[in-house]
Amino acid sequence: MASFGNAFSSSIGKKLIMGITGLFLILFLIVHVFLNSLIFLNDGGQTFNQGADFMAHNWIIRAGEIVLFVGLLAHIYQGLKLVYENKAARPVKYAAYNGSANSKWYSRSMGLLGTLILIFLIVHLSDFWVVSRFTGIPSEDALGREDLYAVMVDKFQNLGIVILYVLAMVSLAYHLLHGFASAFQTLGWNHKKYSPIIRAFGFWYSIIISVLFALMPVAIYTGLIK
Repeated sequence: MASFGNAFSSSIGKKLIMGITGLFLILFLIVHVFLNSLIFLNDGGQTFNQGADFMAHNWIIRAGEIVLFVGLLAHIYQGLKLVYENKAARPVKYAAYNGSANSKWYSRSMGLLGTLILIFLIVHLSDFWVVSRFTGIPSEDALGREDLYAVMVDKFQNLGIVILYVLAMVSLAYHLLHGFASAFQTLGWNHKKYSPIIRAFGFWYSIIISVLFALMPVAIYTGLIK
């Protein structure tokens, strides 16, 4: 049992946790962006509210939220810990260091990008998840369901919130550009034949997911979606 714990407390073990939880969160983003993209149907939020109502009252989804939060917290904790330990292991910077020669800038900035996303998550969860699950949504739609869409429309009338979301999605895109392929590599799923496919898929996944999320507040604020 001790050896099991030591395995996951090692540098490799921590990266393994980051890889596993990262892949889990990648899958979650697909579900989340699909549900939120229902607002692009521009039907007054009826289909979106139907999907949100299903998610809120399905016990499997609710149980999955617990797993999601455990995975999210583990990912955040291990990410911050790895950044701290890497800095502590090299307290004095090299006299000359050309990081761009070996890696992209966003690969070297995962700690910063992750911190920006964490700040966004706190705001996002406070704006929507806490309201949906705890404090309650004050209005109902035409079919008597909680009108989460109305909450979204109200929040995205604030230009500052819209800008925050767009900047957060830029950070998310760069975070995913490195994290997607890195998660597969950490888990040892490397192959000279398949790795280029994974990198290409990860690139388009990172762009599409982030752009869709960013378009939602922009479309609502500009009145393209009502």
